Amino acid sequence: MEKRTVLVTGIGGNVGQGILRNIASLNLPIRLIGTDIASFSPGNHLCHQSYKVPYSYDENYIPTIQSIIETEKVDLILPSTDYEVYYLSENKSKLNAKVVASDAKTAKIYLDKYETYLYLSQNKIPFAKSWIASEYDFSEKEIIAKPREGRGSRGIILNPENPTQLPEGYMIQSLHRGIEITTAVYVTKEGKLHGVFTMERSLTNGTTTESRVVFQYDEIVSEMAQKMIDLGGLVGSFNIQSIVTSSGEIVPFEINCRISGTNSIRHNLGFQDVKYAIQEYLLNEKPDNPKPMEGIATRILMDVIYPNAKGFDELNNNSASHIIY
Repeated sequence: MEKRTVLVTGIGGNVGQGILRNIASLNLPIRLIGTDIASFSPGNHLCHQSYKVPYSYDENYIPTIQSIIETEKVDLILPSTDYEVYYLSENKSKLNAKVVASDAKTAKIYLDKYETYLYLSQNKIPFAKSWIASEYDFSEKEIIAKPREGRGSRGIILNPENPTQLPEGYMIQSLHRGIEITTAVYVTKEGKLHGVFTMERSLTNGTTTESRVVFQYDEIVSEMAQKMIDLGGLVGSFNIQSIVTSSGEIVPFEINCRISGTNSIRHNLGFQDVKYAIQEYLLNEKPDNPKPMEGIATRILMDVIYPNAKGFDELNNNSASHIIY
């Protein structure tokens, strides 16, 4: 195989860093390029070269990405953030590299949790009942307020006292208590459901810290995922976050139209969706069949240390001498 170049966005976050580690583990002749809104990020040491880019909604974002594509001769782009999925997908025709991203129209729907609710409920797919904050009808005993757009647990308020008085951009969801599960789904080039992978999880500041593989929900979650796929527009990886109530009901409350943050965990537990994307879109091969296994994972904090480094500008690739500790 001739050497290829893959660009991974959002390398300052755990999603992008997981993608980089997964690709490196394949031991293929792939040059890894990373981008982030900061010139120095924790993901720099995983890349052959990294670049600072504007926010994805900035008018200079796409021209900057195209310049990197030309400079580095990029073959494939794997976006790791929701907004970059949308903007890169919307501008696929302007970019001289393949972009693994769902259709822009679909990605835009899933950027907005209230639009997600309307879209899925209109198509008879389960999702936590939702309202625009100013239109909430006080019909639920317990509610959760959250920004319509955004990631992680930023801005979440449990049972707010004055839900209709929340700032513009907030929505209300019925609050379901129970076990939180996260399900990764991979959709092939042909639009076929390739597999699902579900874990029970615990979160800290919106990021998975402990997880355990479970299989008892796969049949129901697969049916939900298939209905979403049948609506069209989904490509590659997406993620369904749900609550399993005490009665056993599975209630999705968020859909992420991208590779999710547990990609590095599931890669080692038999569901290698980053590898599937590389196989399909870079190697033109059929993706391996998923082989999920039982397992438990936890995350720890580690350090990337650059001895004798005097400035940040030189620390933009993996050739800078560093220690992982």
